[in-house]
Amino acid sequence: MDTEGRRRSDNFQDRGQGGGRFGGGGMAPMAIAGLLRSLGLKGTLVLVALVGGFYLFAPASLKRAIFGALSGDQSGGNGTQSAGASTCAASPENGRACDFSRVVLASTEDVWAAEFKKGALPDYGHTVPAYRNPTLVVFSDGVATGCGYATSAVGPFYCPADGKLYLDPSFYDTMARRLRAPGDFAQGYVIAHEVGHHVQNLFGAHDLRKGGEDRNHTSVRLELQADCLAGVWGHTARASLAITDADLRDALNAAHNIGDDALGHQNTATFTHGSSQQRMRWFKRGFDGGDARQCDTFGAATL
Repeated sequence: MDTEGRRRSDNFQDRGQGGGRFGGGGMAPMAIAGLLRSLGLKGTLVLVALVGGFYLFAPASLKRAIFGALSGDQSGGNGTQSAGASTCAASPENGRACDFSRVVLASTEDVWAAEFKKGALPDYGHTVPAYRNPTLVVFSDGVATGCGYATSAVGPFYCPADGKLYLDPSFYDTMARRLRAPGDFAQGYVIAHEVGHHVQNLFGAHDLRKGGEDRNHTSVRLELQADCLAGVWGHTARASLAITDADLRDALNAAHNIGDDALGHQNTATFTHGSSQQRMRWFKRGFDGGDARQCDTFGAATL
């Protein structure tokens, strides 16, 4: 994968250390950070899955109240923010990660603007607007978002309330060392997956729930669809970013290693992101076909 000389997105914010914090508190985020450290990676992913399920289905007023309280925000979620020193300037590794992330984000902007213009999207009965670029926010340690305060331990995520992606660049090192998923295209897959959630938000998939299924199964459908959409990006950007077969293997390895079963979950009923095989299969489906209409996990009889 070659990012040299490619366009860098301007839809990018460097929030620095702490990433901005809602006014009125600070002990709750510190306590949460300590809890996540004690849980470890697997425990944290379980907790994030539970919080993610809450976010998808809880009433907006309740989400604002609870996440605002956790953030120490007494203003209903509209407090002021402040940021520390630059995350991107903190180290050469962070600088390279920020630059790389901006290239990948720019590539997703080009791909999805064209796909939305063609209307080549799953049809869920919504009037789909023109593509709106999300903003990528990089931070260190923790960050205040439209969905509440989050620490780096939760990994990269998308907040539909503010239409932004959040990433601590140190996660790339976590991928390589702890998740055994190194490689540029594996990192690009992570950003493209979170952009996939933004794409879902625009064409209406976040509002869906298949009849008779519980929240976990709905979450799996959303996550696998985001994997497939990330694959569509990879297919379309293959020539412009010089993506090779070796890069594809890196991305599939990453998809495998972040499957629910690979992370140690045994009960399929509690899966929230899909098994390793499912994640690889749906990413490959998007990558091979390059057609987002083939990413309709809600219409699929089997996943």
